[in-house]
Amino acid sequence: MCWVPVPWHGLCQNIRSLNNKKVNVEKIRDIINEKPNLSTALGMEFVSTPEDDTCMARMKVDERNRQPFGFLSGGASLALAENVAGVGSCSLCPGCACVGIEVSGSHVQAVSEGDTVTAFAKLLHKGTTLHVWNVDIKNSLGDLISNVRVTNYVINPKR
Repeated sequence: MCWVPVPWHGLCQNIRSLNNKKVNVEKIRDIINEKPNLSTALGMEFVSTPEDDTCMARMKVDERNRQPFGFLSGGASLALAENVAGVGSCSLCPGCACVGIEVSGSHVQAVSEGDTVTAFAKLLHKGTTLHVWNVDIKNSLGDLISNVRVTNYVINPKR
């Protein structure tokens, strides 16, 4: 999502300063809204958080992300988790491309069309090239819907 190239020494400098960064998704949200993509197609809305190791997103369950049976698609849940973790990593590492390399989740409850789910992402590991996030997706009542682990690779994009 962050496609601005930076030199490798700049990348390392950004990674070292992670402890001083809050997760502010305003700039990333502007990039996301520039042209059609999976986040906008599924109706994801990213929210800034005051903590430096969390990120949040909401998604209304509707015709864009539900199964034919009227429930939230498990694939849409995994996409929400991967995207919120990607936005979090990009927010912490300006100028870097942060791409998901592993997504693994468990769905524990169905969500009906019309409800809204919220993804709460917590950064578990922030290395120089890898970020590991735990993402809990909950319904509007606060019940756990899915738990997802996302690993992002932080890279200097090719020019």
